[in-house]
Amino acid sequence: MLDRYDPRNWQISLEGVIHTLIVLGGALAVAFLVHWVAFAILRRLARTSDSSLDDAVVEAVRKPLRWAAFAFAIAVAAENDALVGQGWDSLARFLTPAVVGWVAYAVVRGLARGYEAQISGAEDPVAQRGRLTRIAILSRTVKVAIIIITVSLIMLNIPGVRDVGTTMLASAGLAALAVGAAAQPALKSLIAGLQMAMTQPLRIGDLVKVDGEAGRVEEIRMSYVTVRTWDERVLVVPTSRFLDQSFENWSRVDEKLTGPVMLHLDPIADVEPIRAEFERFVQAHDLWDGRNLQLLMTDAFPESIALRLSMSADTIGDLWTLRCAVREHMLAWLKENQPDALIRHRLEVPGGHPKAEEPSAP
Repeated sequence: MLDRYDPRNWQISLEGVIHTLIVLGGALAVAFLVHWVAFAILRRLARTSDSSLDDAVVEAVRKPLRWAAFAFAIAVAAENDALVGQGWDSLARFLTPAVVGWVAYAVVRGLARGYEAQISGAEDPVAQRGRLTRIAILSRTVKVAIIIITVSLIMLNIPGVRDVGTTMLASAGLAALAVGAAAQPALKSLIAGLQMAMTQPLRIGDLVKVDGEAGRVEEIRMSYVTVRTWDERVLVVPTSRFLDQSFENWSRVDEKLTGPVMLHLDPIADVEPIRAEFERFVQAHDLWDGRNLQLLMTDAFPESIALRLSMSADTIGDLWTLRCAVREHMLAWLKENQPDALIRHRLEVPGGHPKAEEPSAP
């Protein structure tokens, strides 16, 4: 039974092997030369264009098309050489869908990179984030579809798998129910990702607050979203969380925000000088955008009052820095000009306290 695998029993002549190697080598050399010349011309044409899209696509498909050219050259050689044809007929069923799928995947990747490069120079950051999000989600969806189709075509060329597929088609009703139940989480993630791309409740680069944590959206995948917080932690949140529950998006329209600084002072505080100093300091600060500036007494209690100092800035980061600067400056100003306005809670014990080693009262 094993005699067929003994090389001494193979009906192959040395001349036939040499002829096959020459045919294969010549075909591959011609394919390499044609590929090199074609892409040299394409690169030169891409450089003359003002758009970066064609450069990205040409660079992305260069390697896959080289292997596609090799496969085509071997197919042509197989038509003229029986020995090459016998081996190629068995491999072509698997290599052809793999190479075609690779080329399609590379085209989608190149288009996505080219569009991202074009959008990166946009003046409107909000529109830029929205387009980047849509490109990222749609390109991943198409790439996943290409991978599934390519693997399916390769698997269907295996006789055993093809027989299983025929059997499943015969009982299509039960198979559809079983596949639908098993693929429900994946389909839910796919639909959620597409809905995220279309409606865009959040985009890449948005500053959001979810589950009490605030951070920038770094990635939007089909099944999850990554959010990086100010201390460089990464939150991994399911995509459906942003569609099924509420969250805060601080940069949905733009990054211009108004933020408060709260001061809790003694009721003896003189509010008008505090308001004048607050307005003077903010108006002279470089980060204030000139939109909102207001001091209001939002609450009053027998032992304290609450002052809300609101201000605005062009970006969320500038607003945070401005609020910190106002808080620090106003506390220093109050210590120097209205020290009695700062709330103090002290307990005076006549005669001192022995544990504190205080002297006894006279």
